[in-house]
Amino acid sequence: MNLDKIEYDLVHEVKLDPIEAKIFLLVTTRGKMSVDRIASELGMDNKVVLQSTKKLVALGGFIDMSETEFEAMHPRFTAVNMYRKMCIRENIEFKKNLIVDNIGIALEVHYERARTK
Repeated sequence: MNLDKIEYDLVHEVKLDPIEAKIFLLVTTRGKMSVDRIASELGMDNKVVLQSTKKLVALGGFIDMSETEFEAMHPRFTAVNMYRKMCIRENIEFKKNLIVDNIGIALEVHYERARTK
């Protein structure tokens, strides 16, 4: 599964906004990053990045290492956790979703590689 497909699935299945999906993928595949670095890598405004990273913390996708530095949790857990929270927000019954499960599986190798350099 390529990262464009994963980004699409994060937006359409997990209901992240496109900026959140891009940030989530960047930090998951590259490792812990500061707001400044994320903004630089993605060509975004720092305030937008900070707002989105804080939302990703609330959604269960990131942990905040400091006020401006963030790390992704393991994607097998985060994809399902973010999906579960979306179901609660949208008042949808939470049940197994193979697309969401595959997001975590596909990102796992990228996540591990970024953290074992």
